[in-house]
Amino acid sequence: MGYTYAILGSGMQGTCAAYDLAKRGSAARILMGDKRIDQARNNAERVNKLVGNAICEAAQVDALNPEELAEFLKPVDVVLSCVPYWMHPKIAPVAIQTATSMIDMGGDTEVTLETMKLDEAAKAAKVSIVPDTGLAPGLVNSLATHLMSQLDEVDTVRMYCGGLPQNPKPPFNYKLVFNVEGLVAEYTDDAFAVRDYKLVRPQTLDEIEEIEWPGLGKMEAFVTSGGTSTAPYTFEGKVRNYEYKTIRFPGHCALMRVFMDFGFWDKEAIDVDGVKVAPRDVFHKIMAEKLRDDKDSDQILVRAWATGKKDGAEKRLQIDIHDKQDPATGFSSMERMTGFPAAIYAAEIAKGNVEAGCIRYELAVPGTAVVNGLRERGIPITESAG
Repeated sequence: MGYTYAILGSGMQGTCAAYDLAKRGSAARILMGDKRIDQARNNAERVNKLVGNAICEAAQVDALNPEELAEFLKPVDVVLSCVPYWMHPKIAPVAIQTATSMIDMGGDTEVTLETMKLDEAAKAAKVSIVPDTGLAPGLVNSLATHLMSQLDEVDTVRMYCGGLPQNPKPPFNYKLVFNVEGLVAEYTDDAFAVRDYKLVRPQTLDEIEEIEWPGLGKMEAFVTSGGTSTAPYTFEGKVRNYEYKTIRFPGHCALMRVFMDFGFWDKEAIDVDGVKVAPRDVFHKIMAEKLRDDKDSDQILVRAWATGKKDGAEKRLQIDIHDKQDPATGFSSMERMTGFPAAIYAAEIAKGNVEAGCIRYELAVPGTAVVNGLRERGIPITESAG
């Protein structure tokens, strides 16, 4: 007997996760829920056409209406929350109420910690709640734990990730591949890391590092929020360093720093000719369109490396992913690299392979299982040791 999944927020990443579950998640039924019924219907039809099976059903649902959401979740085994990150802690209690397991695509560690407070309620309902199951946070931490599992002693772990255009255009050399609110949050919210065995909060848009990427040359990487998720809490005192940076084409960080330093991302409203407006809202409105480029395809770079000891010898392990938009399905690389890991986690929960409670991402599913799952999906992965 197959499982019933639900996608809450049937946009880009959610649709790709639904596609993956339809193909590989032993799904009997997938409910595509969205506040906009046209979006839910269009993307349900898209998945059904791609897999040749009418497995997806569209439904109109307001994620912030508890009664409406509860009715939607009643028949569901696992729900994938693909809505804006701040909504996840509002959805989780309803999922627990309906005995529905849940994953979310995360994006903000402080928000995730709110969800984690529901652990006892989730255990009592015998459901699994796993936040931050997207790309970064999410997949980057699976790559890290995959490498860590190959070492007897772990010293330092570094993770890098970037969603980029294949044909960058100045001045930003960037293509928006998810919602602009999430991008600004990534650049402004608190980052979490482990340094010298202690939990720290490094400044975002700082500590620019030059890295070399095959085929692209010199890139820049800098501190952003969210990527490490709860892992610094898990690994504090156990590893010397555990850190994350975002990859961009050179020069991007300095330009974004101008917006931050000069108040364009302030949340407090200011008076403009008698009209109260928050600078961040104006930035969102303008740049959501200016940073989009539907004519260009995207690419995702993900790297993790770890140092430590194996059989008494010093080791350095590295894993790289360089994925590009898939012309066969039309899914962007960001959709694939977010939707596929989320679907892998949802399927593991459905199979009963994740314990009940609110489980930290890095403890819920072995990183090697995620890496192997991506290989099965044809994702280009290279590993090296030295």
